[in-house]
Amino acid sequence: MLGLVGGLSGCSSDPKLYTLAPLPGTSQMGGPAVVEVRTPVVAMRLDRDTIVRANQDYQTKLASGDSWSEALPNMIAHTLTTDLAQRLPGTTVFAQDDAVTTTPSAYVEVTIRNFEADAAGHALIMGMLSVHPTGKMIGPVLTQPFVWKSSETVDKDTVKLTAALSQGLSVLADQVAAQVRVLPTPVK
Repeated sequence: MLGLVGGLSGCSSDPKLYTLAPLPGTSQMGGPAVVEVRTPVVAMRLDRDTIVRANQDYQTKLASGDSWSEALPNMIAHTLTTDLAQRLPGTTVFAQDDAVTTTPSAYVEVTIRNFEADAAGHALIMGMLSVHPTGKMIGPVLTQPFVWKSSETVDKDTVKLTAALSQGLSVLADQVAAQVRVLPTPVK
């Protein structure tokens, strides 16, 4: 029995863990004092330990042995939060699951449907975005699509894919910052 256990442990290897990284962007003045980034809704096929490398030919292709270092929705939220805090000086930006004792003036809500390479090998982020004040507003909360695709291919390289997806979140942060800056004042 001991020989079997020893043989099995020799076959296992630890996965390589990958982390999204915040990237610098252009600072934008103005906007509410406090912004909460809600934990994104991520398509269930993406919300797994093993990184989804591509979605092509009606198949979800995984990066064998490559995993996210934390739950993907939380990692996206924290990366986006850090990106936004850098872009919105003078605004306190925090993620929904952070231990913060303040009331936000605005919410950022994101749904992620694609977060992998497309059939041509370009990193792709597709989803929906909503930026709105916390109080009652005149009119509905507007939700808009977000689509970003890398200019270079990421082939089958998880480091390139992770770097490209980090760049895509940086572009999303630029768009969010521009919208947060011009939010209407909520009705009390």
